[in-house]
This record gives sequence, C-alpha cells and structure tokens, in this order.
Amino acid sequence: MRTEVVSEPALADRPTEDFAAVGLPAHGQGGCLVVLDGVTPPRTETGCVHSVPWFTARLGGALTELTVSGRDMTLSGILARALRRTADAHAGTCDLSHSRTPQATVVLARWSPQTVEYLVLSDSALLVEGADGTVTAVLDDRLARLPRASLATDALIDATVRNKEGGFFTAAADPSVADRAVSGTLPRAGIRSLTALTDGAARWVEKFGEGDWTDCVGLVRKEGARSLVHRVRALEEADREERAYLRRSKTHDDATVVFAEL
Repeated sequence: MRTEVVSEPALADRPTEDFAAVGLPAHGQGGCLVVLDGVTPPRTETGCVHSVPWFTARLGGALTELTVSGRDMTLSGILARALRRTADAHAGTCDLSHSRTPQATVVLARWSPQTVEYLVLSDSALLVEGADGTVTAVLDDRLARLPRASLATDALIDATVRNKEGGFFTAAADPSVADRAVSGTLPRAGIRSLTALTDGAARWVEKFGEGDWTDCVGLVRKEGARSLVHRVRALEEADREERAYLRRSKTHDDATVVFAEL
C-alpha cells in the first residue's frame, strides 16, 4: 500500500485550518483516511473562544480514532459521535448554537479486504479510481448548486443557507448533520486508489480547469500530492492581478491532498 499526505497553509505565517490523517490499524486488514477543511470565520463574533484549527484538530483526532477502532459503526455514526465528543469539549465555554461556531467540511473513507466505505460533507472531494482507471468524483454539491444571489454576503449565507434545509451543511456542533452527508459502500476489489482533496487543492480542476478529475488523479499518482499543491500555488500567483479564475475567491487557500493506493 502507498499513502501520501500533503497539507499546506494558504500563508506561511498562519496555521492551516485543514486536518489530514491516514490510519492503518495494527491488525493490517484495512485502513482509513480523514480530511477536514476548516471554515474560515468572518471577522465578527463566532460565539466560541477557540480557533478553527483547535476545532479541526479535535474533530479530526476523534474521527481518526473512531474510524480505526469502531469497526462496528457506520461512518455517519462515527461522524455523529465525533461531533458530540468535540462539542462536549467546549460546550461549557462557548455558544455552540451560533451560526459561525467552528465548523468544517469532511471526507472520510474506510477500507477492509471486502469493502470501501465513504462519506463526504460539503465541498471537499473524494476521487475513487477504479481498477480500469476510471475516476468517479464523490461530491456533496449542494453549495455549488445554490443561486449566487444567496451567497452575496456572509450575513445572508448565515441567515438563509448555512446548515439549513434547502441550503448546505457542514460539520459544526450538531451531530444530526452526519445524516446529511453523501455516503455509500463499494466493493474493494474494484478500487485502485482513493484521493481526498480540500477545495484549496481541488482548484486545479474546479477553478483553473487544468484537467478533469481523471487527470488530477493521474498527476498525483505520477508526480505526487505535493506536485498538485505546487501547481495550484503557481496558478494562483499567475491569476493574482487579473483574477480571471479566482474572481472573488481569496488568492490562496489551505490545500490538502491525501492519496491512498489500495
């Protein structure tokens, strides 16, 4: 088995809000990957005394431990329990009902000799490469399908579409959001590799159009996960002034890639 984990902050002098991990249980019969993309808060009040990196570290650590050890639990059940555990860690000091309480996107995958299970919540991506080289993108595209008018300001997003019916969902403090994730199970025999990307790394496809998802997996397989991140950074710098591709997006974003060749 080959695994790679690369995570680079948007700015060298600021901590990343992403979390990434690969778990390989001692029994040697499978493994898991976990990727979180922390949601950068606005400058206004969030109701929480903790940072987004604090939240993603807590939630990511719980997800990694539970995904490896809780073989009898579903991935949605694991996400719900990890959210509850993380919420309990700061419920006494923070207003967890605040719309901007720390939150993150989630990609989980777990494999055994028989199956590959997956879960995706919000706009990170999981790319599943079949034995024949076909790549299927597992996406939660609810945010992408929203009218642009509903995303005009942070206040409008928080009031109308963030973690609301008809909008989009992220992992924050409510364990029931786990049931909103895109999830499923596939036969292990038909899968060659898994690649998880935060949207900062997925920009290579989604914003800059340098290739499709199959090209993206091929690049990571041939040149490595770090090469994908470096290519994204070069594209961001080239578009810094004209913003033909980035438009209103921030110039750099935290970028994380996890690759697992099964």
